Amino acid sequence: MTQTQITWIEGVVVEDEVHMSITELSQAARTPEDLIMAWVSEGVLSPAGSSPEDWRFSGDSLKRAKTAAHLTHDLELNTSGVALALDLLEEISRLRNQLRRENLG
Repeated sequence: MTQTQITWIEGVVVEDEVHMSITELSQAARTPEDLIMAWVSEGVLSPAGSSPEDWRFSGDSLKRAKTAAHLTHDLELNTSGVALALDLLEEISRLRNQLRRENLG
């Protein structure tokens, strides 16, 4: 008789209505705050608020920060390289969605 192994994966959906401080984003993305500040100055992330103490990041910012962290650590991209790579990834996604819509229409 074969035995089936079941693996449970748990996750949390972070909606755009969730707003995190720089410290919370740093912890969630496992990225130092100074790197997040560099990404903000490069335009990778766009928080609400006028200063790092007042910044609030949305759920979408968490996704971008995690992708930026992977690009930084895995591919060793600098801050401007991360900004360019994220822009290109978003453009690819937009074009794929456009193709899907046109093929379904």
